[in-house]
Amino acid sequence: MSLFAHNLRRLMAQFDLTVDAVARRSGLDDRTIKGLLAGRGARPHARTLHRLAAGLGVATDELFRSPGASPRGTFDRHTNTAVDRCIVERPDLFASFSDADFAELYSQVGTGGGLTAEGAARVAEAINRKRDLHDKLALLLETEQADLVASILELLCERVRVTA
Repeated sequence: MSLFAHNLRRLMAQFDLTVDAVARRSGLDDRTIKGLLAGRGARPHARTLHRLAAGLGVATDELFRSPGASPRGTFDRHTNTAVDRCIVERPDLFASFSDADFAELYSQVGTGGGLTAEGAARVAEAINRKRDLHDKLALLLETEQADLVASILELLCERVRVTA
């Protein structure tokens, strides 16, 4: 079984989802989900990955996580109460947070000291901005603008590689 299929099965079990439920939540056909679980075909298309991840409520990279890899920040999640305070004070920031988003937030703890409630809010805002951009990019890739978007992204990536 491929790593991708293994992770898809793991996530479905974690969230107690059937193939039909994943299909409904992601907007993908149940044959597509079954094919992914069986490991048929080449690597899934980017649009399929984004729709599947969104339907599962996880980051796309969660579909490719190595076995045994635990999310960063597990210890900090239980020992640092700053995020809990921030959730109480600013619940609007966390309304659409997934487990992966919380894992990213908690991964910020420990570099330069404990995460403060203000720092948690800044990180949450950045995560929300990033998710919004991902959603917009996924939408554009579903339109006739996909080739233009791909060209712009290639140009920007090349620019980053040259300056790095």
